Amino acid sequence: MENKILDITLLFSLIIAIIIVYFFVSIIRYHRRYMRLQREKIFAEITIRENERKRIAGDLHDSLGPLLSAVKLNISNVDIEDPQDKAILDKTAGYLDEIIGSMRRISHDLLPNTLERKGLLEAIREFINQVNVKQSLNIQLYVVKEIQVPKEKEIHIFRMIQEIVHNTLKHAHAGNLQIGLSEEGGNLLFLAKDDGRGFDKEKALTGSQGLGLRSLESRCEILNGVLSLESKPGSGTNYFIKIPVG
Repeated sequence: MENKILDITLLFSLIIAIIIVYFFVSIIRYHRRYMRLQREKIFAEITIRENERKRIAGDLHDSLGPLLSAVKLNISNVDIEDPQDKAILDKTAGYLDEIIGSMRRISHDLLPNTLERKGLLEAIREFINQVNVKQSLNIQLYVVKEIQVPKEKEIHIFRMIQEIVHNTLKHAHAGNLQIGLSEEGGNLLFLAKDDGRGFDKEKALTGSQGLGLRSLESRCEILNGVLSLESKPGSGTNYFIKIPVG
């Protein structure tokens, strides 16, 4: 009788153990499926956003740009003797120059032509030079080893560098930002270090600054990369990113 009770107890224990294992396996499978769907959703959203940027940049560059240039040419060809009317036309031509310049900058921000024509490194160098000219932030770029990145990944890496620079300009109040790029073992290695005021990462993720950090995490995730961020108030910020490009 005791042996029978023991056998029944062992059988129930085995059944309960199987149920628990099945439960945990189901949770793990569901979590993996959920993470995969989230990654696919993020990738789709970012792809749609980049395609829309590309379309708008193309419209500005190929349609509005030539049209505004033609308007300016027509104005400059108008022969007016009255000094006041001529002054108005000259002022209008000046406004058109400003509009054309602003439109080109917007088009470039949406999709840098250099990225399409000369690749990632030249686009990064051009972007950093523009920031150094216009902003008080001093950015130094170090390319330890020339990198070869698949075309479909270039735009994401470029946007991540843009995001880090913009975060540094907007939040860090830094005087210097050092950026290092290299390739090792089929991976792109990216390090950025600023001498700004730093921040509390957990608090930042719940505020407006967290939008930029989440964008970095999202792009890193869809590239199967790893993002490590170190910062605390008063000690600057360090970004380390590792992305497979082989």
